[in-house]
Amino acid sequence: MAIEKKTIRLLILEDSQNEAERLVSLFRNAGRATRVHRLTSSDDLAEALQQSWDLLIAAPSSENLEPSEAITAIRRQAKDIPVIQLLVGNDSDDVTEALTLGAQDALPQGEDERLILVANRELANLEERRARRTAEVALREAEKRCQLLLDSSVDSITYVHDGMHVYANRSYLQLFGYEDADELEGMPMIDLIASADQGRFKDFLKNYQSSEGGAELACSGMKASGQDFQARMGFSQATYDGEPCIQVVIRGESGNAELEEKLREISSQDLVTGLFNRTHFIELLDAAAQRAVSNSEPANLAYVRVDRYPALLAEVGLAGIDLLLTDLANLLRQHFPRDAQLARFGDGVFAVLQPGQTPEQSQDSLHSLLKKIESHLFDVSGRTVQTTLSIGSAGLNETTAKAQEVINRAHRCADELSEGNGLNVYCPASELAAAANRGNVLAMLQQALDNNQFRLLFQPIISLRGDNNEHYEVLLRLLNPQGKEVPPSEFLSAALDAGLAEKIDRWVILNSIKLLADHRAKGHNTCLFVHLSSASLQDQTLLPWLSVALKAARLPSDALAFQINEPDAIAYLKQTKALTQGLAELHCKVTLCQFGCALNPFNTLKYMNVDYVKIDGSYSQDLSTAESQEALKTLLASLHAQAKLTIVPFVESASVLATLWQAGVNYIQGYYLQGPSQSMDYDFSAGDE
Repeated sequence: MAIEKKTIRLLILEDSQNEAERLVSLFRNAGRATRVHRLTSSDDLAEALQQSWDLLIAAPSSENLEPSEAITAIRRQAKDIPVIQLLVGNDSDDVTEALTLGAQDALPQGEDERLILVANRELANLEERRARRTAEVALREAEKRCQLLLDSSVDSITYVHDGMHVYANRSYLQLFGYEDADELEGMPMIDLIASADQGRFKDFLKNYQSSEGGAELACSGMKASGQDFQARMGFSQATYDGEPCIQVVIRGESGNAELEEKLREISSQDLVTGLFNRTHFIELLDAAAQRAVSNSEPANLAYVRVDRYPALLAEVGLAGIDLLLTDLANLLRQHFPRDAQLARFGDGVFAVLQPGQTPEQSQDSLHSLLKKIESHLFDVSGRTVQTTLSIGSAGLNETTAKAQEVINRAHRCADELSEGNGLNVYCPASELAAAANRGNVLAMLQQALDNNQFRLLFQPIISLRGDNNEHYEVLLRLLNPQGKEVPPSEFLSAALDAGLAEKIDRWVILNSIKLLADHRAKGHNTCLFVHLSSASLQDQTLLPWLSVALKAARLPSDALAFQINEPDAIAYLKQTKALTQGLAELHCKVTLCQFGCALNPFNTLKYMNVDYVKIDGSYSQDLSTAESQEALKTLLASLHAQAKLTIVPFVESASVLATLWQAGVNYIQGYYLQGPSQSMDYDFSAGDE
């Protein structure tokens, strides 16, 4: 599942402002940050199409602009904007008509869950198309550079299709004594081979084409003048102008041919173990990834790490560790079939690429290797040494975009084997957990939402005026995979940025309602204070959803008090006004928090239906001077004059209680009374004694 989704740019063709806002809320509730424009006319559409958009959702009809006209305008300008057409019913003819016109999909209006699924599919397809276009541009640039390199190469290079020349560079023409590439066009390559070697060349080419591997052939070439010369030809699969063909690189034979071959071999090898080195192995992995994507040829990568490598190095020394790694390399050669490609990938790390194998098919072999190494006695300069392996395994398939991703996955799987001597196979479904383990806050949030893993804490809000009702503030906590709390400021801001805040708010509300219903069933008259994020202030669907949730739980509406922060209320004052009015109609309580920091805090109160006002913590945290005490008393007096119930948080010592009592505060909250707890167990009757 993708965690970090970018903001989508959404066009909506819908005459009703309320319905348009409802559609936007659907996307935000689904974790999609959106920028929206509602189309109102054909001129408006023409202006909007000057910009880039990701999706158009069209109502069944519109008085200002017919959906068919909008779709036609988009197609006429060749804009890549997927269109989802909403329909009044589910008539198949209407669906067909919309698809024929150019919509990507058509579905009945009101099927919200299906709409989000279809939209996510089309947005994913759009991203793929954009990525493909970017890749095509990059490919064209790369092909231009490759052509320049081919033309200027000192090596003689030709491309051959069905035995015929389709391209030859300048060096190739000079080698065979031709002036112009046109002279070779359509000429079979076998005509440039000396007659004595033509039969061998023909047999080689047939076998090579069936094996599709890289190979070399030493034979005699024949110049245009009829003169023979010795040449060594390297063959490899390639494409030219989109056609599959064979690339042939010819180097003149010299006395150093054997030396050159040896040098090339050495450049791809690890000098200690004789296996491939890291650089060459990554090239092999890139080729395997390309085959997986192009030809659906699977492969498996095993990241094989020697357990306790630093301790072994300290124990046997550099010379000794080289002997151990050499023995281990030989065991790997014996264990895996000949087509497996083995490499020393790092100091104590090997890599194994198994072509044609999926991770599932490789498991038995890798488990067998673990047992073999665990029971093996290594002889290091007359000393017996034992070790084990940690193996991370990840597959290459048609969805593998980059070989480096596969290496990272296998590496992470090996790292997760803290005890060692084990095999951990990459599972796409576990990627979220892996990201969370690496400290990715968004992954932790998504995991907590998916698996119901948030924690709710309850901190009592205690009356100084003899109110016997039980009040608790609900506080949300997120634990990382290691069981430690993630600071709320860190994960709440991340949730807001990622468009997950509405989902989290609803999770908190639902779970608070469940716990509250159970608690009240035991005879407690309890009210819970629940926070709302700025995202929920803008959520048009919150009120109807909340009404259904309260009725389903058979809870009185005044058992919940919703807390809104003053900065959010100021930023979204219009939405806050509408929401608090709706909450009042539901008979839910409303609290304005962090009050008193704005230039004119009482201006906000004019527009809100507020029952409680929670003073900003800065007032109670600094009551050491007469001026700060007076400022708090003045603020409270003004609030009490407006019949607002006041709450002062961060009461950390007994010394401030007298000041708060004299100031007429209604409720107090803080660690001096009780910190946040996982249970609602505060003895509210103790305060009356």
